[in-house]
Amino acid sequence: MKLTDKYNSLRPFDSDPRKRYYLRPVRIVTTAGDVSNPEELLRDRAGQISFDSTGCTILKNSGMILVDFGREIHGSVRLLVQWTKPKRVTVNVRFGESVTEALTPTPEKGSTNDHANRDFRLTLSGYSGTDTNESGFRFAAIELVDGDEIALKAVEGVLIIRDIEYVGSFECSDPVITEIYDTAAYTAHLNMQEYMWDGIKRDRLVWIGDMHPEVMTICSVFGDNEVVGRSLDSVRDVTPLVAKSEGQRAMWMNGIPSYTLWWLMCQRDYYLQNGNLEYLKEQKDYITALVPVLCSLVGEDGSEHIPDWRFLDWPTNDDPIAKHCGLQGLLSMGLDTCAYFCDIYGEDKLTSLCRDKLALMKTHIPELKSKAASALLALSGIADAKAVDREVISKNGAHGYSTFYSYYILAARALAGETEGALRDMKEYYGGMLKLGATTFWEDFDLDWTVNDKGEWDAHRIDEIVPEGEKDIHADFGKYCYIGLRHSLCHGWSSGPCTFIARHILGVKVLEPGCRRVEVKPNLCGLDYIKGSYPTPFGKIEVYADKDGKVEITAPDGVEIVR
Repeated sequence: MKLTDKYNSLRPFDSDPRKRYYLRPVRIVTTAGDVSNPEELLRDRAGQISFDSTGCTILKNSGMILVDFGREIHGSVRLLVQWTKPKRVTVNVRFGESVTEALTPTPEKGSTNDHANRDFRLTLSGYSGTDTNESGFRFAAIELVDGDEIALKAVEGVLIIRDIEYVGSFECSDPVITEIYDTAAYTAHLNMQEYMWDGIKRDRLVWIGDMHPEVMTICSVFGDNEVVGRSLDSVRDVTPLVAKSEGQRAMWMNGIPSYTLWWLMCQRDYYLQNGNLEYLKEQKDYITALVPVLCSLVGEDGSEHIPDWRFLDWPTNDDPIAKHCGLQGLLSMGLDTCAYFCDIYGEDKLTSLCRDKLALMKTHIPELKSKAASALLALSGIADAKAVDREVISKNGAHGYSTFYSYYILAARALAGETEGALRDMKEYYGGMLKLGATTFWEDFDLDWTVNDKGEWDAHRIDEIVPEGEKDIHADFGKYCYIGLRHSLCHGWSSGPCTFIARHILGVKVLEPGCRRVEVKPNLCGLDYIKGSYPTPFGKIEVYADKDGKVEITAPDGVEIVR
């Protein structure tokens, strides 16, 4: 008999799909005050307090120790305390995605406890094991703030994550590009918690627009995972469509009209990857009711009239010309997706309505503005991709890129026949974060942050103590909701390189739902070799190509390969 059968009062409505891993620190970054035997915290030992009091790290009289777990994780910290003097003492625990953040008390330099505590106090006693709350962090500082002495047997990082296989993979002759793929995949993986989140430190929410790059990454790396449907449904269910007397209007997902469009795009990519028609049919009532609402946003001249909040990404937030440019492309892509779904549903009138509006939208070509916005206009087919690349995207390398829109910018370059240039931009942009010590990719990043007026690199790494008065990449930059240390250094929307590499370097393009028919056309882009895999419901496709002309493609039964 199971526990829940034995006790009727225990009626769980859900379960946690995640697993816990206990980690030891890999480095003592620094100590302050009276700290003895700090290196003892680096030893592997049983995570259980006992009467063996040897090998403890001792903090006395406001002593502080800062540990590094080696890479960003999502989870908590577990403190194993051997003894305290007096019987109860108070410590301050401070998490950090950077060394600076772990050393900075709230609210200095923009640091906050928003969405998850990262700076808080615990009262502890001897022979105890205490877990903190969950957050996103790499570094943890423990400081004795009230009491004479505490003996720490261990400080454990508790990695809480879905224990799933990385089916999709990529390796090439350039180790930086290989690392970019792996880091992007890990960034998305950390945000696959009970639901898909935007960020693991701040914005631990299902922002469905932000999720489109993450859904594409999940499809490219992990294949199917229930977190996608769970998250898409959760947003749908709290965003009912409503009708008003002056005409039908929608209650927009996350309060942002463009995010309802991204929800549609998530549904399309998820269906193409996994071919789950039954799940797609569950969305029929919502999607067919949404079609007239979206069509009403197309003016007589073919221009979009999306209401507030008119959001694309943060770098374009104060630029109405760029927003119109991007929203014109995005609304067109959303209507194209609706036409695709309504055709599957057999809703011929709605399909025709969408296609009529699409044709009208192609007659209105906004002014090109910003790489992110112009990329959407190119991908929608409204603007010529070659012209967009020549006039906007190709200028000034990876400067002007956006973490959220990186995939779309790169894909627009590829559509223009500039895949090799896109790969160079990706390496410059994402490689810049790696150079700064990133182990996950960030909410936002601007290459201009990293150089001085002479164009010389002058930014310190996030895993270093930044000297007073010198540039701190985490504390000194950011805008809007991510000023200073509030800036998230692990955001799922920045995982776009995985999908770009899978689709445009490995050359895997799904042609029929459920990967039943897949085009594979590897593109070396000047690399000596590329090697990788792509998940399908039937097993994985494996691809190898090198500069000597060797190309090998293997696929499981049930998948037709088109070369």
